[in-house]
Amino acid sequence: MEKDGEMALPRSRTKGTTAVSHRLKRLRTQARPGQHLGPAETSTTRKDVTLDCGWGRLLFSQTFNDAALLCELRGEAPSSRDIAFYVNEPHVLLSLAPQEIFLDPSHTYRLDLSTYRARSRPARGITIRRLATETDAEAINRVYAACGMVQIRPDFFSSERDNRSLSYFVAQDDATGEIVGTVTGIDHQRLFDDPERGASLWCLAVHPQARQPGIGEKLVRKLAEHFQARGLAHVDLSVMHDNEPAKKLYEKLNFRRVPLFAVKRKNAINEKFFAMPHQSYEALNPYARLIVDEATRRGIHVEITDAEGGFFRLSHGGRSIHCRESLSELTSAVAMSICDDKAITRRVVTAAGLSVPDQIQAGSDRKALEAFLEKHGKVVVKPARGEQGRGIAVGITTMETLEEAIEAAGRVCDRVLLEACFEGVDLRLVNIDYKLVAAGVRTPPRVIGDGRTAIRELIELQSRRREAATGGESRIPLDAETERCLAEQDLALDTVLEDGREITVRKAANLHTGGSIHDVTETVHPDLVEAACSAARAIDIPVVGIDLLVKDPAERDYVFIEANERPGLANHEPQPTAERFVELLFPGSRSGR
Repeated sequence: MEKDGEMALPRSRTKGTTAVSHRLKRLRTQARPGQHLGPAETSTTRKDVTLDCGWGRLLFSQTFNDAALLCELRGEAPSSRDIAFYVNEPHVLLSLAPQEIFLDPSHTYRLDLSTYRARSRPARGITIRRLATETDAEAINRVYAACGMVQIRPDFFSSERDNRSLSYFVAQDDATGEIVGTVTGIDHQRLFDDPERGASLWCLAVHPQARQPGIGEKLVRKLAEHFQARGLAHVDLSVMHDNEPAKKLYEKLNFRRVPLFAVKRKNAINEKFFAMPHQSYEALNPYARLIVDEATRRGIHVEITDAEGGFFRLSHGGRSIHCRESLSELTSAVAMSICDDKAITRRVVTAAGLSVPDQIQAGSDRKALEAFLEKHGKVVVKPARGEQGRGIAVGITTMETLEEAIEAAGRVCDRVLLEACFEGVDLRLVNIDYKLVAAGVRTPPRVIGDGRTAIRELIELQSRRREAATGGESRIPLDAETERCLAEQDLALDTVLEDGREITVRKAANLHTGGSIHDVTETVHPDLVEAACSAARAIDIPVVGIDLLVKDPAERDYVFIEANERPGLANHEPQPTAERFVELLFPGSRSGR
C-alpha cells in the first residue's frame, strides 16, 4: 500500500550509498568530476555497523565484508525486517545464499544538501516537530499500522531516546492534535564516522486519512533542513520501483537516482517481493487483498476465482471456503438477506432490544411525508436496499429537498425509507465470531481552503488522495447531494474557500463517498459493544459491521442504523481484523507474523 508524498508512503523505505573501497573506486571512475557515490572505507570508520530501528536492523554494507554481512542477515530476529543497504555488488552477495536472501526491488535516491534550498512558505494546519513523548511514539505506530508497515516494538523509543544518530519528526494536525505523519532520519557521521558525511531518510509515512495536502513533502523538507544544519553532505532514501507518486515527489525535491542497492532475507514480511504472486492478485481490491495476504502468511492455499469482484477460495487441511472479501460461506443466505433490506434489519434488531430511530417508508402520501418531517425537523433519506452510501441523504429539512432526495434514492432502490435524524457521529463496530474486533468513528469528507482554490478543485484533490489511500475504493462524488450540503453553508462548487477554513462537503460518513475512519476500539463504551454483539446474534451473522449513531463513542447513548454483511476489514488496521477472520474460517491456523 504505497502512497504519494501527500498521503502515505508506507513502504517508501529509505536507504543510502555504498561499498568497500576497492569497489567504490570502480564506481567513481564512471562518475562525473566531483560526484561521490558512496563512503570510502578509512581507518576511522567503524566496522560491521548495524543499527536497531525497532522494526528490524539496518546493516551498513560498506562497513562489512560479504561473508560477515551474510552472517548478520542470518541473525535476523523473528517478526523483524533487517535491511542490508549500500550493497554495491549485490550479485556477489546473492550468490552466497540465493535461497535465503533477495535483492530488494527498490530504487535509491540522493539529495545533495549543498545545493538544497529550504522552502519559506509555512505549512498550513500542520506542525512538524521532533518526537517528544511516549504518546508520540504510540501515535507513530498507529500511522505505521494504517500504512501497512512493520510497527516498532513498545520499548524501543524509551531505550533509544538518547541515540544521537537517530532523528524522529512527526506531523501534528493543528486542529485535532493528532499525529498524522512521521519520518525517521539517520546521521551516518554520528553513527559510524562516515567520511562522506552522509545521512539517510527512513519510514516516511503519512496516515491515509490525513486531511491536509503535502504532509509527506513537509516531512522530507524538515529532515533535509535538519541534516543540512548539521553540515552533512547528502540524504539518501530508497523507494519501491513502481511507486510512481513517491518518485515524483522526490524528483520534485531534486533527489536523483544513484546505483545503490539493498538486500533482505526471505521471510514472511518480505514474501510479496520475492515469491510468485497469486494469479490476478493485483486486480484485487484492498479488502480482499488484506485477507489473501493473511491467509498466505499462514500457509493457507489461495485461489483467486474472480479478482474484479473480490472473490477467492481458501483451502487448508481438507477444508475449503469461498469468500467475497469478508463475506464467506459461513454467512447464511438468510442472514445476508436480513442485512440487505434495511427495513427488515430494523425489525430484527428492534426485537432484540436495540434502540432504533423512528422510520417510515416513502410513498405517494405527501401529507404523511410532511407530517414526518414536521415531527422530526430533520430526516435521513435512504434506499431500502443498497450499499456504499449510494442514494443516502442526511439532514433533510425542507419538502423540496426531501422530494429530490427521495427521487435520488429511488434510482438505487424502488423502496425508499425516511428516518428521524439523530445528531451524533457514525460508529462502525466490526464483530467477528460474535465478538468485537474493531470500532471506528466515521467522519464525513471535509476540505480545507487555501484562499486560492475553488471548492470543486479542493474536492478533486481530496478525492485523488482518498483514492490513492484506499486503492481506488473511496472518492467524493460531485453530485446533487454534495451541492445540497454546500448550499446549506451558502457555498457552491465554484466558491473559493478562505485560507484555513474547513468545511464538510457531504453529510454521510460512508468511506466509499470520501469519508474517513478513526479507531476508538480501546475507548468505546461497553454498552455499545453489547448492542453490536446483540445485533450480530439476532441476525445470526458471524462477520458483520454494525453501524450506530452515537453522541460520543465513550458514552452509552445510540441509535441503530444498519448492519453490513461485508465490512471492509482493511479500514480498521491496526486492529487484527484479517487475523480474526482467517482464524474464524480455519480455527487453529497460525499466523506467520
